[in-house]
Amino acid sequence: MNVNVHSSVTEAELLAYVDGQLPGTRVPDVETWLAAHPEEAERIAAYRRQNEEFRALFNPVLDETVPARLQQVATRASRLRNYAVAAGFTLLGLAVGIMAGWHLHAQRAPAAASGIGSARNAAVAHATYSPEVRHPVEVGADQGAHLTAWLSKRLGTTLRAPKLEANGLNLVGGRLLPGEATPAGGPSPVAQFMYQTQGGRRLTLYVRTEAANNQTAFRYATEGNVGVFYWIDRNVGYALSSADLNREELLAVANTVYK
Repeated sequence: MNVNVHSSVTEAELLAYVDGQLPGTRVPDVETWLAAHPEEAERIAAYRRQNEEFRALFNPVLDETVPARLQQVATRASRLRNYAVAAGFTLLGLAVGIMAGWHLHAQRAPAAASGIGSARNAAVAHATYSPEVRHPVEVGADQGAHLTAWLSKRLGTTLRAPKLEANGLNLVGGRLLPGEATPAGGPSPVAQFMYQTQGGRRLTLYVRTEAANNQTAFRYATEGNVGVFYWIDRNVGYALSSADLNREELLAVANTVYK
């Protein structure tokens, strides 16, 4: 079921409100709308409680040093460690080569740092929405053409929902999420596609635009019990997340998504 949101208050604004990223001028409007819609107010309150739990669980201060192998994919390992500490995110993988003939440019530190942040945000978004029964997506797979056209317009780049039937996964649908703050002050748009196996195991694909010409190899990381493969290809960053699929299964899906 899709969320019925008043035309003046969008789902993206509600999520930005949850994350504390909604512009101050819109907060009174959103709170007034929530006061008139107690069911939605309860849902948003639950999301805020989840955010608090995520912060408590996923934001420990890391005392460990950066493994030496990470220095092979960044010009400054210390910069990567600073980003990892700030995000409370532990890198477990390094540049996983998955396809013959995939020639990558040299890794750039800013791209790596951006990837770390995207991976953490993708994991949190997956943990937030994958357990949902009533509102797992904003637009269902039965409106696939509308979904991709809408998200493509909001992100400013052409998107396609990958076909993952060969991996035993069917599209559930997708939603628009608020990303990191932009120089203009508002959150950047992010697309999330959700997939599910016949047995109910779920996976999400988190897509955001990146600075042009960035490119990274596949990397693997975990946040809590959520595994994430993430990479950047030209001007788009991808993060594939699941708490139900193991690392090998995620890698196989990531290979399909990249193709």
